[in-house]
Amino acid sequence: MPKSKRAKVFHLTQVTKKTREQKEKLFENIRECIPQYQHCYVFAIDNMRNSYLKDVRHELKDCRLFFGKTKLTARALGTTPQDAQADGIDRLTPYLSGSVGLLFTNRDPDAITSYFSTLSQVDFARAGTRATRDFTVPPGIVYSTGGEVPAEHDVPVSHTLEPELRRLGVPTRMLKGKVVLGGDDSGDGSEGYVVCREGDVLDSRQTRLLKLFSICMSEFRVQLLARWSAESGEVVELSKREAGAAGAEDPDAMSDDE
Repeated sequence: MPKSKRAKVFHLTQVTKKTREQKEKLFENIRECIPQYQHCYVFAIDNMRNSYLKDVRHELKDCRLFFGKTKLTARALGTTPQDAQADGIDRLTPYLSGSVGLLFTNRDPDAITSYFSTLSQVDFARAGTRATRDFTVPPGIVYSTGGEVPAEHDVPVSHTLEPELRRLGVPTRMLKGKVVLGGDDSGDGSEGYVVCREGDVLDSRQTRLLKLFSICMSEFRVQLLARWSAESGEVVELSKREAGAAGAEDPDAMSDDE
């Protein structure tokens, strides 16, 4: 009797593993950059977004950015003074942990620091990140920003969203053609619906609600951890990794050098 195909599992996602050749290429590319650039930074990215990272690459097109396995990156730089590829560069290896990358540049350190200190892009939070503040939908007519702006400057949500709000756990109903939360459209007798509290680890339901109400709780930032200078051979610590900092949320974002 032929084997039934009904129970066969079809995987709709396809993930290509890094090959040995790709890893060796990354290793060699890092080593080739060491004598060509005056400065090497170790940096971390909070709330990775590919679109914003592309902007960084474009702005720093005369520099080189690398992402990859931290052990491989450390071996490329050298982990001890004996195998260091340049004087003192092995002192960067203690910073190579977690979701970090390397930036090689010949730009002035003040220019690099200034650029990243002003780099900030807000976006919608993804599941697994922490809420940066409380958000509660007030009772009464539900508005498009969930009470973030005065009602006279806002518009009621479309009636077509009411089924989805209920599916996401918000106890809404239709009243006189408008989406209402609570007993009536005045909002009396109800405390509203709490979507999240500051510090909560957000799940997919909460992030969907925040997006429906246009609430951004995620910020793309690049944090410079340390800098090595070829001239002096010294490593300067620029900042300590923030506790609980969000790493790459998109698997495609942690790619090797562009």
